[in-house]
Amino acid sequence: MTVSVTLSFYIARQFTLAVMAMILSLTGLVSLFDFIDLLRRVATRPDVPTSLASEIALLHVPYFMIEILPFGVLLGGIVCFWRLTRSSELIVARAAGISAWQFLTGPLSCALLIGILATGALSPLSSIMYRQAETLDHVYLRSGGPLNLSDGALWLRQADSGLVPHGVAILHARSVHLQGGVLRIGGISLFRLDDTDHLIVRIEAPEGYLGRKVWIFQDARTIRPDRLPVPAGRFVMPTDLTVPRVQESFASPDTLSVWALPGFIALLERSGFSSIRHRLHFQTLLTLPILAGTMALVAAGFSMRPTRRGGVARMIGSGVAAGFALFTISKVAAQFGESGAMPPLLAAWAPTGAGLCLAVSLLLHLEDG
Repeated sequence: MTVSVTLSFYIARQFTLAVMAMILSLTGLVSLFDFIDLLRRVATRPDVPTSLASEIALLHVPYFMIEILPFGVLLGGIVCFWRLTRSSELIVARAAGISAWQFLTGPLSCALLIGILATGALSPLSSIMYRQAETLDHVYLRSGGPLNLSDGALWLRQADSGLVPHGVAILHARSVHLQGGVLRIGGISLFRLDDTDHLIVRIEAPEGYLGRKVWIFQDARTIRPDRLPVPAGRFVMPTDLTVPRVQESFASPDTLSVWALPGFIALLERSGFSSIRHRLHFQTLLTLPILAGTMALVAAGFSMRPTRRGGVARMIGSGVAAGFALFTISKVAAQFGESGAMPPLLAAWAPTGAGLCLAVSLLLHLEDG
């Protein structure tokens, strides 16, 4: 018993080091391509400093780590188990009567722990940094401002064609509701800024709604710097927004952590907006620890074949192909989930369950022949 526990800890340490090295390597590679793409986009805007590309690329790193984690576990596990098999350590352990299930307990626990830490700790950090990256991207590299919905409030930044020279308009609404296909907002504050970001006028209104390419505010009043409020009655501001675009753009699921998603989903459903993407993302984050454990078992099943039996390269290649196949299936299921053709719960958990069944079957065949 002591020998199997010691061996399990030893394999777990080797597994963790290989997985972390693989995750960091893959994240660095993906971040490099992301940085190159950002440099290309920055080059088209002479007024944007090159350092912005580095800043946005760094803010994307935690997001890429979460996305790459299953592949890191798979490839790192394959490298670890292949090295232990080639050095005959696993072969000797199995010859001594220690089953694969015993010495895989440590690596499996480590994979689950890595997934739990990624979901519970890295996800909040990723959401904060990804939100900052999206804001910088929208402000400096894209035309039109981002939409943000938080705690029931709407923030909107758009070009203001009513000012000469053209400035920007920042809209804040304290409440947002969709009633009968009409987007209604309340507690409205509209800030109209010139091209140097100086306040021209502030417009307050108790309520308003989104018409056909216009915002319409009822009982509005205008407040200019160093002036008293002046009633303006019905105020109309042009916009390119439509209700479908607002529905799709309130907030990207990637900008919300696993802890914030349940409340945000409830807010969307309470306001009458679709929450499919956010529910799917929430379930995907919940499956991450199980997916990491599944990838660890898949890596073990495809890489513990003794070298004297031959076909090792083919088995390892099959393991990598199985991982990419599982990734493809999960993305296809996610598309079905986003389209509403499949429940988000099923779209997130079905590929992971299928991969787990494959891994267990492989290990049963490996252990019991």
